[in-house]
Order: sequence, then C-alpha cells, then structure tokens
Amino acid sequence: MSIACPSACPSAGPSVFLRMRSARLAACVLLLATALAALPGHAAASWREALPAAQPIGSGTMTWLGFRIYQATLWAGQRPLDPSQPFALQLDYKVKISRDKLASTSVEEIQRMSPTPIAAATLARWKEELVRAFVDVADGDELVGLYLPGRGMRLYDRDKQLAEIADPELAKAFFNIWLGQPSRDESLRRRLLGENP
Repeated sequence: MSIACPSACPSAGPSVFLRMRSARLAACVLLLATALAALPGHAAASWREALPAAQPIGSGTMTWLGFRIYQATLWAGQRPLDPSQPFALQLDYKVKISRDKLASTSVEEIQRMSPTPIAAATLARWKEELVRAFVDVADGDELVGLYLPGRGMRLYDRDKQLAEIADPELAKAFFNIWLGQPSRDESLRRRLLGENP
C-alpha cells in the first residue's frame, strides 16, 4: 500500500507532511497568542510589558525601629508622576512577612489615611481581595503593584502576575498608602515622587 504524494514534493513521505502540519499549527498558535496580547485589557506577562515606557521616578527605604523592611521604587512613563496614567510600585523586601500580615497592614493604613470612615463590609472585602492576591515574602522577594486608573490594579511576584483586582476604589486607596498624605513616612513618599525630602 502506498501513500499518494503531491506533485510539488514527489519524494516526501508521511512523516514530512506531519512535520509540516505541526509547524503550521505551531505558527497559528503563536499568531493567535500575539493577537490576544495586543487586545485591550489583556494582561501582559510582565508588569514591564504593561508599562513599556517605565522609568524610575524615585526610590527609598522603609524602616521600622531601625530595621529595613523594603526598598521601594516608583516607576512611570513620565516625570513628574501623573496619577491619571498607569504606574508601578516595586517593593524589594528585606524581611519575612506573611500574606495575611501584608493584607491586614494595608487595610489598616487605608483606613488610617481615609479622610472619611470606610464601611466595615468594604474593608473586609478589600482585605479578602488582598489576601487572595498577595504571597508570603522573605528577604530578597519582590512584589510589584501596577496601578490602572479607572480599572483597578495588578499584583506581580517579580514578573509573574499574581492577581488582577478590578476595583478602582481599592486600587486608589492602596497606592495612596505610599503616595498620599498623611503618610506614615513622609520622607519615603517624597523620595518616591522624586522630590528632595
């Protein structure tokens, strides 16, 4: 029994056609993945891909009782920071902190900095969102928050996306911890914004 071969490749066997078919399939998958990545709202694999023109605006170290907690760097596509445009906050941790502690501390700071009381149900929902999004950190770990105005935020473990939170109000309150007032560390806030403290 023989397999008919197209006249364009008279000496090709069945394995050649399978390889050609596999190559075409791989090319189609790559083309589809590229097209999906270009769609609006599609999550980039890296926060840097989502913010390609990012440049460091400022950086500083958060300390508590003389201990270094993390090194923070603010990234944006323009200087000075325009809060109506996406930006990223990179935190390089120097200590071990659980995801629960990160979430509860964040919510406490959001509540402390809010000019008006925030409903208990809202705070509880925000804490649940943050616990789901965070991971435990230790010395050498890096978390990055990407602010998406009007949409919410994405959280990354270095370049691996951990979560996307579609809550503009939570996102604004979360980044306000570092960039708003009354800041826990005014010197760090001004350094992040590229101002001289």
